[in-house]
Amino acid sequence: MKNVKRIVCTGLSCLPLAALLNTTVAQAATPTLYLGMNGGTMERLYADKVLPAFEKANNVKVVIVPGTSADILAKVQANKDRPQMHVMLLDDGIMYRAISMGLCEKLQPSAALDQIPAKARLKEQAVAVSLGVTGLAYNTRLFKEKGWSAPTSWMDMADPRYQDKLVFQSLASSTFGLHGFLMFNRIQGGDESNVEPGFKAWPKTVGPNVLEYIASSAKISEMVQTDEAALFPLTPTQVTALKLRGIPVEYAQPKEGAVVLNFTECAIANNDQPELAQKLAAYLLTPEAQAPALEEGDQIPSNPNTPTTDKTRAQVKAMEQYLETAIAVDWDLVNQQRPAWNARWSRSIER
Repeated sequence: MKNVKRIVCTGLSCLPLAALLNTTVAQAATPTLYLGMNGGTMERLYADKVLPAFEKANNVKVVIVPGTSADILAKVQANKDRPQMHVMLLDDGIMYRAISMGLCEKLQPSAALDQIPAKARLKEQAVAVSLGVTGLAYNTRLFKEKGWSAPTSWMDMADPRYQDKLVFQSLASSTFGLHGFLMFNRIQGGDESNVEPGFKAWPKTVGPNVLEYIASSAKISEMVQTDEAALFPLTPTQVTALKLRGIPVEYAQPKEGAVVLNFTECAIANNDQPELAQKLAAYLLTPEAQAPALEEGDQIPSNPNTPTTDKTRAQVKAMEQYLETAIAVDWDLVNQQRPAWNARWSRSIER
């Protein structure tokens, strides 16, 4: 008969094993929520500053699934019957698409949701977590060297002095690029129901100035540092983030108005933790969550009760002023036509 080793312990000698077992049981009992959102700086901000308080209060682990808004939407759509995420944060235009696809649950009432202004809500399923606009940004070092005055209009994109110095985000992949094109189209006499004026005028006005059509804004910092890029559509928040890294950029508010670009959230339909998902969505609207996002990441809060500091007060005030004249895109109309626009853009502009 083989020898069988037995470990017998009593009293204090068993505490390490008991503690280990308790820890293992606690870990096994801790639910996990998956949050789809932008990666990079935004991901680190939420992981380090925004989410820990929620995790502690609810005994839950929140894992961020990073990606662009289009990436996150595609992942959720691919698994819409058994989604692998619980909450997603998307640019407002992409969120309207998600709602139209039935990918978002109706948000449950909460004290924080009641504090969000009506203009920051997207139907009953989604709401803004942070507020923003798309305007123009420019390379301050290059402008100073050339003796150029700061841009003041969307039509500055067509100014010949910026030949091969305009960097433009692709209409097919970027909300910034879409916003820039739609404002140019409006100036040419079009609107969201008629983009013919914009497509017709672009090749002989803005087109010759474009050095490169880029897929996302991630490349802009590099192109500014090498002085390849002088002018480009961007948000004040993105500009602040670049400035904090020592990159010589500044935001310019176009006289025709900037374009509303809110960062929005929804609880994903059919997820396996509906109650916790709604709790997380509600938490992200609270001053407790939005204050560190503002202080550490320059995310302009959608909740007007979020406290400001000497560092952030001017940023919040400036955004309020930008939003007073900002243009709101008809996303339901845009999303119906965007596939056709993307195909035409690739065929006639970025060919």
